[in-house]
Amino acid sequence: MMKDDIAKVYFTEEELQAKVRELGRQITEDYKDAKEDIYCVGILKGASVFYTDLVRAIDLPVRFDFMIASSYGSGTSTTGSVKILKDLDYDIEGKHLIVIEDIIDSGTTMSYLLKYFEHRKPASVKLCALLSKPSRRTAEVAIDYCGFEVPDEFLVGYGLDYAEIYRNLPYIGVLKPEVYA
Repeated sequence: MMKDDIAKVYFTEEELQAKVRELGRQITEDYKDAKEDIYCVGILKGASVFYTDLVRAIDLPVRFDFMIASSYGSGTSTTGSVKILKDLDYDIEGKHLIVIEDIIDSGTTMSYLLKYFEHRKPASVKLCALLSKPSRRTAEVAIDYCGFEVPDEFLVGYGLDYAEIYRNLPYIGVLKPEVYA
């Protein structure tokens, strides 16, 4: 069972849902008078669960789009080189862009993506991350909407994975070191 690989639950399902509702209310308030379209861009695969819950908590019309970008490959630490595996499907020029990510760790991928998006001339770009791990940051990234700040522990669940598993846990837990060592 997957739960046997979890050392401790860091955020319960209820805590996560409360935070998602809070972020949704904040985004709704900030964009309630926006005249331009709002594009919510989920960074796959990790943000998929958070993204789905968050866009349902935003009480405004939003357009969906997704992107796949990574600096991790198949390992547990960044390679430092960002690869875009799937780009946006729509033109974002003149639109409000909200980039939705599961965790900002080193910041390498997101720093690259935010610069990449700016070249496409959106009306605005904001970053919403469920988790921020500042102790691992090697690239500067401003998070406009942040769920939780977390210490340097290996977290899985609610979209976060190790070797493409554990994403389907309804909570976020600390993975036992013997699982990934």
